[in-house]
Amino acid sequence: MTIRAVIRGVGHYLPDRVVENNDFPAELETSDDWIRSRSGIERRHFAAEGQTTSDLAARAARAALIDAGLTIDDIDAIVVATSTADLTFPSAATMVQDALGMTSGFAFDVQAVCAGFVFALANANGMILSGQADRILVIGAETFSRILDWTDRTTCVLFGDGAGAVILERAEGAGTSADRGILSSDLHSDGRHRDILYVDGGVSTGTTGHLKMQGREVFRHAVEKLAETAEAALDKANLTSADVDWIVPHQANLRIIKATAQRMDVPMERVVLTVQDHGNTSAASIPLALSVGKQRGQIKANDLLVVEAIGGGLAWGSVVLRW
Repeated sequence: MTIRAVIRGVGHYLPDRVVENNDFPAELETSDDWIRSRSGIERRHFAAEGQTTSDLAARAARAALIDAGLTIDDIDAIVVATSTADLTFPSAATMVQDALGMTSGFAFDVQAVCAGFVFALANANGMILSGQADRILVIGAETFSRILDWTDRTTCVLFGDGAGAVILERAEGAGTSADRGILSSDLHSDGRHRDILYVDGGVSTGTTGHLKMQGREVFRHAVEKLAETAEAALDKANLTSADVDWIVPHQANLRIIKATAQRMDVPMERVVLTVQDHGNTSAASIPLALSVGKQRGQIKANDLLVVEAIGGGLAWGSVVLRW
């Protein structure tokens, strides 16, 4: 017998405000064609005034609980992946815990920027395998619209707000790659590259700051590192890209997604895409895509998935799981 962490439920939430490419002001010197050709993004959602990351996360969590047929009393822990928590502290996860009426167990945040959900999923998997918890809400949630420089057309048009959540549940497997649940993970970081994607604010500056990115450098690292980590995770599970039913990538840029799939020799017909409708929602993008992919009827029981992401740090990684 082998213990596995199986996805029991999934859900997401997107703010009501939809911003189309043509909605950006003319003085920004951008256009629908310019944005689509460089990113594949057509629209994104922005949080309303006063709507916080923990608000979005709690709504996604409720959707996941409904999907799983569970209540908050069935959950032992909450892990929120975010770079845009409501406050410096306490964690967004404790705010979600309170919003959901959970008065036992534990809650904490994981900060690995766009790779946050992958890191959170791997950590939650470890807690289930070690017996720390039986059911864990793993949430990715962001309000990146709050840290964008609205005069920088190379960054402000790329990001959006949203949240996605999954419920991981302890289950028994045979110890083979045919088991449902998380089969392997592969995590990395390299702080030497922190200056190519960062926010120029924080405790050291006394400001919230704005996102700064060297797009070409991020693209180069992303294509190389995402394919490598996905293949490493597959190898750990004794699988190959030929076994993959769906790649569910971090939804940052359509060109990165296509180049990564090509390197893995996986056709785009087996890639779940939401970037066109959501933009880059950082740690929220993978759980959002999982939820939407299930709603569309793309992701089905026993499908083999690879989820992979890279973000500021640089931090990157992947998880192989059977739905």
